[in-house]
Parts: sequence; structure tokens; C-alpha cells
Amino acid sequence: MVKMSLDPVQVMSGQVQDLKVSPSSNGESRGSWEEKEFDQEQLDLTTKPKPVAGRRARKVEGGVFFPKPENAVTIAVSSRVLFRTEREQKVFEQKGVEEYLRYQVEHENEPFAPGPAFPFVKALEAVNTRLRELYPQSEELFDIVLVTYNHAHVGIRLINTINHHNLFIERFCMTGGSSPIGYLKAWQTNLYLSADAEKVREALSEGIAAATMFMPEKMTTVSESQLRVAFDGDAVLFSDESERIFKAHGLDKFFEHERENEDTLLDHGPLKGFLEALAKLQKKFYAKGQRLDCPIRTYLVTARSAASSGIRALKTLRAWGLEVDEALFLAGAPKGPMLEKIRPHIFFDDQMFHVEGAAEMGTIAAHVPYGVAQLHNKKK
Repeated sequence: MVKMSLDPVQVMSGQVQDLKVSPSSNGESRGSWEEKEFDQEQLDLTTKPKPVAGRRARKVEGGVFFPKPENAVTIAVSSRVLFRTEREQKVFEQKGVEEYLRYQVEHENEPFAPGPAFPFVKALEAVNTRLRELYPQSEELFDIVLVTYNHAHVGIRLINTINHHNLFIERFCMTGGSSPIGYLKAWQTNLYLSADAEKVREALSEGIAAATMFMPEKMTTVSESQLRVAFDGDAVLFSDESERIFKAHGLDKFFEHERENEDTLLDHGPLKGFLEALAKLQKKFYAKGQRLDCPIRTYLVTARSAASSGIRALKTLRAWGLEVDEALFLAGAPKGPMLEKIRPHIFFDDQMFHVEGAAEMGTIAAHVPYGVAQLHNKKK
């Protein structure tokens, strides 16, 4: 099982063994700032950094560079999930903030490697390219904001990395250790992805869709032309009402409750708004006759049974005016094998059991720490 006290990106990739980290007051995982011997061999810092190749020219069709937050679908992404920063984290944890900043400046021409959110962000940009072709003057686009606890000194390395990977990210929030939640609200953020579970919970408590991302040990190849997003149902798209019945009274009572409330809509869950945002962009393609060639595809992957408890979920989505392209009712079967076939850029679930099962099969999975399942996990 994953130990949530450690950096989730490091844990799922098996790169942290006995590292002990204590949380700081702002929620970031930080080690002791006491002086320790600097072990370059352990940190693999003896090789000289490779310089960044020349900046790539970036061309954006349609001339819309900076959509207004109220028009865009804003995705806020932590630098620790967009890029791989395990080595830098070790420097920080073993030597403290001043040595960390010095290291970042010395290596600012060495780009970070892609992290778990990287394919997702590339897919967002692919959708934007298609949208600009169809609607050159529209600001209804994905807008990506890089959110980082880093000091502004680290910004040069992040900018160099973004240019190296030819990403179109112009909006940064470098908070210098402060909480980013206020900025997320100012950006009217539709989704926040982070490696910091505490900050994800804080965002959810403020009504911002958010999830903790994990790096699987292996990564399945995903589409470069179609964004695929998979959602669990209860406590993700829907509230945890039905899951509470199941946890408290068992499966038979759950089925009975769903039959009795078949025509009663489920309340919304924390990621309903993000599905709505995706659906709004999908309809722009449908309006141009591109339903069968839409670069956004959504999936409901739920442990619910179809005949016994599926009707209420589908009726709720229909009443909301939402549709998913595919719905998989697994009746308790493992989700990992199904997700391996779907190959989503991201899968959202409220239970770590399913997140871990997906990661084992190579799927980029994100944990939504919401609802009764979190209390259940704590008791374990």
C-alpha cells in the first residue's frame, strides 16, 4: 500500500526507500534543515548538466494567446507532477532551502524530465490546436497554469524546461512556500493537480476540483491526438451518499437504497464541474459535425452494477445535461485491466485501492480525497 506521508510521485515510482520527511506548516513535504554532510554520490550529482538546446519557436494559430479566466477551462498543474523533480527534492530534504536554491540555479539550463501530468498537458494542447482551427477567435480553450511552491529563482529553470519540451504555458504562480489556494480561486481554476495531498484536500474544501497525482512504475502509451479522461462515479462525479449506505450497511442495503431512489438524482461530486467543462468543449466539435472525430473522450468507470444500481447514475447524468462517451459498470471487478484498454491520460478515483490497481497496469491515476472512503481508509 502507498504511504501517503511521502511524496506520492516518488512512492508510486518506487524511488523512495527509507526517506523520512516531516510536513512543514504550509503542507509541503520537507526534511530537516539541519546541517548534514552533502552526499553527491547518493544524489547522483557528479555529472555535469546537459545544456538546453536552443529555444524552439512557438506558433499559435488564430492569434488567441491568453484567454480570459472566465472564458477558459483553467487547469492548474504543480511543477512536481508536470515534471520529475525527485533529485531536487532530495537536495532540499537533505541540505535545506539555501542549498536547494543554489542547486537549482547551477542546473537551470538542465531541463526536467516529464512527470505524470505531462501527457495530459500535451493532450490539452492538442485539443487547443483543433479548437483554434475551428474557432480562430474563440477564447474557449484549455488554459494551463503552472503552480509551484518554488522561489522565483527557480523560475528560469522551469521556463527553460517548458521551452525545451515546447509546451505552451505562459501563466505561472511561484508562491515561495505559501499556499496556492487563493491564487487558484483567482484563476477560476477548473482542475488542480498536485503531488501534495494536503493542498489537494484544501482545494476541495474550497470547492475547487482537485486530485493527487501518482507516477506509475510503468506508463502506458497514450494517444497524442485525443484527450481521454476517465472518472469514477460515487464521490467523484456524484456525491458519496450511496457509498455511505454501502459502507454502513453492506451491499444488499445499497442495492435496495438505489432501487428505492432510482428516480431521485444523486447530488454532485467534486469533479462534476470538470466533466461539465469538458462537455462544453466537446459540443463545440459536435457543432462542426465532428462528433465521431472529437479530440475529447470521456469515460465513466464505476464499481456499480449496471442492472442493480446503474440506472440512477445514468439518469443523474442525463438530468444534468451531461453525457459520457463510454460507461463501464464493473460490478466490483478490478478497474486496472479496463483502464489498460482505455489508455486514459488521467483516471480519477476516490479510493486508493483503485488508484493503485490502475497504476500497476500503467495508467496515470489521480486520487480524489473526498467522501466516506477517506474515513474508512484512515481506520485501516
